[in-house]
Amino acid sequence: MNILQLLVSLAIIGLILIQERSSGFSALLGGDGSVYQTRRGIQKSAFYATIVFSIVFVGLAIYQLFH
Repeated sequence: MNILQLLVSLAIIGLILIQERSSGFSALLGGDGSVYQTRRGIQKSAFYATIVFSIVFVGLAIYQLFH
């Protein structure tokens, strides 16, 4: 179970790194883009995959806490 959680965390790290730098909070700190951007294509898929993997990661952590 620990190996599965490690793999999910590596996937989350990779997904965060491939997302565009100018979107989100970095735009407020001097990024190249506007504050609001529409996600399209692979960027949208990476965004949703990051959310899904984050939920799976938290679920695995809670499961390990009680077992």
